[in-house]
Amino acid sequence: MRSAVIGGGSWGTALASVLVNRGPVVVWDRDEAVIEGIARDHRNPKHQTDIALPDAIGATSDLAAAVAGAELVTLVVPSHATREVAGRLAPHLKPGVPIVSAAKGIENQTLATMEEVLQQVLPAALQRDLAFLSGPSFARETLLKMATAVTVAARDNEVAERVQKAFSTEYFRVYTTEDVTGVELGGALKNVIAIAAGVAVGLGLGHNSRAALLTRGVAEITRLAVKLGANPLTLAGLAGMGDLVLTCTGDLSRNRHVGVELGRGRKLEEIVGEMKEVAEGVRTTRSAYDLAAKCGVEMPITSEIFRILYEGKPAARAMHDLMTRDLKREREHG
Repeated sequence: MRSAVIGGGSWGTALASVLVNRGPVVVWDRDEAVIEGIARDHRNPKHQTDIALPDAIGATSDLAAAVAGAELVTLVVPSHATREVAGRLAPHLKPGVPIVSAAKGIENQTLATMEEVLQQVLPAALQRDLAFLSGPSFARETLLKMATAVTVAARDNEVAERVQKAFSTEYFRVYTTEDVTGVELGGALKNVIAIAAGVAVGLGLGHNSRAALLTRGVAEITRLAVKLGANPLTLAGLAGMGDLVLTCTGDLSRNRHVGVELGRGRKLEEIVGEMKEVAEGVRTTRSAYDLAAKCGVEMPITSEIFRILYEGKPAARAMHDLMTRDLKREREHG
């Protein structure tokens, strides 16, 4: 099976390394240094540089060439770039070829999920082929072939099963679901809670605080997701609680890193400016805050992270305000 991976960052490179078990893979990226490094040296020169890649992974900066003859196409560009890249890609795609989105985010101005973005930019004939991959998975551990389990969601079960078979290996296990909304929102919103968990670490708080943030975090993610049509059980699974636990506790988490540095008093611009990869939760926090307001859903953790990121609220004050809100029943909204 020939596959194309659109996006040569850490996660794109990792997914290419999984798909190469089924046949040759071509990675597309804008960065000529990344293209040259993968094609010539069989290493990504900017991401996970110490890990050698199989020879059967090629690379190109030509979108049409990347997907020519591909039997599966995986989009792994940052969520804010998905609309533009998918629009450029659309004329080169053929019906019947699964299109897998692996981005985790919500657009800022439109408040659109990646499914909604792709539905807006791709022809109707291609929309049956959409699938969405999410779950607890650090790129580095995937590249090192450490046991990983994820979920692929698709409206069409046949598409989900084709993607499942394409990605499944002895170390990368894929489950299927029809709950695209739950998988997309779980994957996007957990990054906001991961920033909060990092803030707690940066402030010097302990395991009690982080456990509370994770638990109340999944509660507010579930409230919004269910309001938008998700199955609540999805948020208790790999794309929900599983991804949330990983991103909130793992040292490899970019979003957690942003939170840690914010908790230590550093400025957002300084933190993001020194990072080589995108922390999706920074942009998604704004979208989540606006979407919660639009839907009338209370999301107190998300609201405080929004104020830290975009209104300059001190992290310690935000944590204090979370803890001193009006007392409530546990199953009560908020």
